[in-house]
Amino acid sequence: MQFTQGMEYFFSGFKLISQKGLKRFVLIPLLINILLFGSSLFFLYGWLTDGFAYMNSLLPEWLSWLEWLMWPIAVLVILFSYSMLFTVITNFIAAPFNGLLSEKVELYLTGQKINDDSLFDTMKDVPRMLGREWTKLCYYLPRAIGFFILLWILPVIGQVLWVLFTCWMYAVQYEDYAFDNHKISFNEMKNDLKQKQTLSYGFGLAVMILTAIPFVNLIVMPVAVCGGTRLWVENYRSQYRS
Repeated sequence: MQFTQGMEYFFSGFKLISQKGLKRFVLIPLLINILLFGSSLFFLYGWLTDGFAYMNSLLPEWLSWLEWLMWPIAVLVILFSYSMLFTVITNFIAAPFNGLLSEKVELYLTGQKINDDSLFDTMKDVPRMLGREWTKLCYYLPRAIGFFILLWILPVIGQVLWVLFTCWMYAVQYEDYAFDNHKISFNEMKNDLKQKQTLSYGFGLAVMILTAIPFVNLIVMPVAVCGGTRLWVENYRSQYRS
């Protein structure tokens, strides 16, 4: 079944990131994740501390215990709601490194180089890679706003559609690196993924579940890039080879 196969592609990324020759290319995206996540949590902790101190100063002394009740609630809400925003930010910063990781995974799986670009050529390609991330963001935002509004109008239907949309976007995000390495346009990539939507939804669901788990989500990005590249190699690569 394509849906479960899509999930298996994601989880195969855990094995790929540990392979000799690939581990060093995983390190930079992983460090970016850790540094951004750690620094943002430090900022949020300071913001919450100041906020709760101000709130506590307004409460009568007999209600001061509310601070201890609200701390764990606030932390859980922030950790889980922050995951998608965190993903968007880190993908922008890590896009060149994710593209390089995808290229090396494809070389590992196929034994064939995508191109013979030098380091200088790769650096010149960074603006195009960031432009691709901007294209994905422009595709995501208006749809996300629409589905968010629908959540309030039709809660049950809205929740189902939101989950499906999130799965789709995670698939678009992480399967796209291999397509982009071959200079395949964003629209053509989307059309290809739509031909095997169930495969992409299974992949995206696995990404979504692990992204929602605090601290586990630190390693999701390189795992998803590796798994998404394997999915590309085994399902789409042949149709673009002469």
